[in-house]
Amino acid sequence: MRAADRERAIVDEAIRFFAERGFEGQTRELAKRMGITHSAIYRHFPSKEALIERVYQEVYLSRWSPDWGPMIRDRALPLEARLTRFYLDYVERVFEYNWVRIFVFSGMKSFGITSRYLDIVRREIIEPAAAELRHELKLPDAKAHALSERETELFWGLHGRIFYLAIRKFIYATPIPPDLGAIVRDAVQTFMDGAKTTMPKLVSSTPRLGA
Repeated sequence: MRAADRERAIVDEAIRFFAERGFEGQTRELAKRMGITHSAIYRHFPSKEALIERVYQEVYLSRWSPDWGPMIRDRALPLEARLTRFYLDYVERVFEYNWVRIFVFSGMKSFGITSRYLDIVRREIIEPAAAELRHELKLPDAKAHALSERETELFWGLHGRIFYLAIRKFIYATPIPPDLGAIVRDAVQTFMDGAKTTMPKLVSSTPRLGA
């Protein structure tokens, strides 16, 4: 097998292995499972951490769409339509066995995958969406009146509500509705209905910058 093909095979099997076993699984077990020597893995990846980093790039960065951030900021559509489009696409891309299980295992073992990925979600989705809701409701601009933690937590709540469907399916192995599109639309609509009432109260209780 060519070196590039062997490396590809190691990465593909490592993704399946870590999704099943978690990060406590040893590279020696991975090698045995593949029918190769332990040293063969280390010819391509100098450490287990380097292999996990490659898994992060393959499973998480490759599935993150560069269109999502601009989609949230595109004021050609109402924010509810933008959030719905984002979450429909998000569910399509990330509701997958390996993605969800590696995400959860990483959070428990502090390998950094979960925190790094959530930093992207916060930067590209959560904070921009909160700022866009301010704009849509004609509330003070976030540049002049900083977003509060309570405001961003509203959007984390929406994100968590939708992602919990994946947890139920791939972690708890319990049934979820077959029509996730309808569930996403309901979640976003319910969120927006409540946020229109709650956000003005949160903004009014937050001190302005420089005040």
